[in-house]
Amino acid sequence: MAGHSKFKNIMHRKGAQDKKRAKIFSKLSKEITVAAKLGAPDPDWNPRLRLAIQAARAQNMPKENIERAIKKSQDAGGEAYEEIRYEGFGAGGVGVIVETLTDNRNRTAGDVRAIFSKNGGNLGETGAVSCVFDRIGSVEYPVETASAEEMVEAAIEAGAQDCESSEDGHTVYCDVEDLGDVAKALEQHFGEARSAQIIWKPQNTIEVDEETGGKVMRLLEALEDHDDVQHVYANFEVSDEVMERLSA
Repeated sequence: MAGHSKFKNIMHRKGAQDKKRAKIFSKLSKEITVAAKLGAPDPDWNPRLRLAIQAARAQNMPKENIERAIKKSQDAGGEAYEEIRYEGFGAGGVGVIVETLTDNRNRTAGDVRAIFSKNGGNLGETGAVSCVFDRIGSVEYPVETASAEEMVEAAIEAGAQDCESSEDGHTVYCDVEDLGDVAKALEQHFGEARSAQIIWKPQNTIEVDEETGGKVMRLLEALEDHDDVQHVYANFEVSDEVMERLSA
C-alpha cells in the first residue's frame, strides 16, 4: 500500500473550498433527494443515501436540511433528476470527467459544452476519458486520526485495496461494491470518516506547467460553479510551488 499521494491536487482541491456554503448545501441536498428516491428513504437500508448523508454531515449541513431533502424525495410529482456524465479535455490534453444531476438534459449539455469551449477545452465521446480512470470507493480521514501504519493495518483488515497518507490526511481505496462495508469497518476503529464516496481516480497523471495549470483550474472552477454539476475529476498534476502561485 502506498504511503503518499498528491491526489488532493489531482482532484482539484476536492469540493472547491471557495464555494459558497449555500451552493454546497444545494448540491448535497440534491444528491440526498435522488438517493432517497431511487432507494429506500431510510439510510439503514440504502447505502447510497447513507453515504450522501455522511457527506452532508462532513460539510456541517444542518440536520433539518438533511431531513427536508429526504422528505422531498417522497413528494408526489416532485422534480425528476437524471444522472449524466460528461467527458472532455482541458488545456494540455488533461482529461476531465463531469458528473451531473439535472432536470433538463438539453440545458445541462449546452452549458457544459459552452464551459469547456470558453476555457480552452472540448467535450469528447462517452468513454474517451473514463477509460484512463478507475471507478473506486474512497474513504477519507483527517491526518490526526491515526498514524499511517495504523490506518494501513485497519484498511487491510477492512478489506480495502490501498491506503495513502500525506499531510492532508488518509485516503483508503476499495472496490465500489465494498465501500459500505469498508467505511463501516473503519468507522468502528476511528469514528465517522471525513468523507466516503465513489470517485474517479486517474490511472496516471499529466504534469502541467503554470500556464496550462491555470487554464485547467479555471475550467474546473467554472464547471464546479454550475448548479447541475455534482463532481469534477481531472488527471493533471502541478508542483506544490506552482499550485501555491495559482491559488494566490
